[in-house]
Amino acid sequence: MRFSGTQSYIATEDLKVAVNAAIVLERPLLVKGEPGTGKTVLAEEIAKAIGAPLLTWHIKSTTKAQQGLYEYDAVSRLRDSQLGDARVSEIANYIRRGRLWEAFTSSKRPVLLIDEIDKADIEFPNDLLLELDRMEFHVYETGETVRAKQRPIVLITSNNEKELPDAFLRRCFFHYIKFPDAETMRDIVEVHFPGIKKRLIEEALRIFFEVREVPGLKKKPSTSELLDWLKLLLNEDIGPETLRERDPRKIIPPLHGALLKNEQDVHLFERLAFLSRR
Repeated sequence: MRFSGTQSYIATEDLKVAVNAAIVLERPLLVKGEPGTGKTVLAEEIAKAIGAPLLTWHIKSTTKAQQGLYEYDAVSRLRDSQLGDARVSEIANYIRRGRLWEAFTSSKRPVLLIDEIDKADIEFPNDLLLELDRMEFHVYETGETVRAKQRPIVLITSNNEKELPDAFLRRCFFHYIKFPDAETMRDIVEVHFPGIKKRLIEEALRIFFEVREVPGLKKKPSTSELLDWLKLLLNEDIGPETLRERDPRKIIPPLHGALLKNEQDVHLFERLAFLSRR
C-alpha cells in the first residue's frame, strides 16, 4: 500500500515519502502549510489512490473530542420515555457514533481526515491521545469497548493557528507542505486546465508570484486562488497581452478579487499604483 500521487493531484517527492512513512509506521500524519496548499484534498487523493473509504471530521471551535467517539442523546431518550416508546429500554438506540467509531469498525481500512485540528480548544488534541494511540475506547453507557479492526490511515491538518501539545506531536509523523515553486505550479495548472496556452500560464504565474512577493501583503494568494483566477481569465477571454500590460494605472491585476481577499491588500496595491503614477 503506497501513495504515489494521482492524475488530479501533483504530489512532491517529499510529500509522497511522508505519506508512505506514516502508513508504514501506523502513525497519524500531521500536515501543516499555508491555507490553500491542498492539505484537505490530500486525504481525498490518498483514499482514491489506494481505493480506501474516506471519513472526514471537520473540526470547529466548539468541537469536543468526545464527539469523534460517540454522543449519548439523553434528551431524545427522555422524550421517548414520556411518549411511551419501547426503544427506551435499549440505551444503544441513543448512542450516536462518531467518526473515530466509524473508522475503527470499518470493514475496509479507511482514511480518516481530522481537518483543521488547531481550530478546537487547546485540550482537544490531548483528549484524543489515548484513542489514537491504543486505537480503542470505552462506551460507558453500554459497557462495551470499541477496538479498531485495523488501524485507519489518519491524516490531521493544521493551519498553525495555535500550537499543538508536545505529547500529541510525539505521536505523529509531521510534514510541512511548502508552497509550490513555479515549475510545480505549472504542473498543477496543467492538471486543472489541460491544453491551456503556455503564454497565458507564463504571464499569469509571473503576476501571481509578483503579488505574493509584495511587501506588507496581509494574505498571500494561494494555489486554489490562482486556479480560480485562471478560470476567470479563461471565461472572460483575457489573453497574455492584457496581463503583460505595463500601464501603472493598472498595477492591480484584472479580476483581482480572486487573488486579493481583504481591503487592506487592495488599498496597498492602490497606493503602489499612485506612487507609480507619480
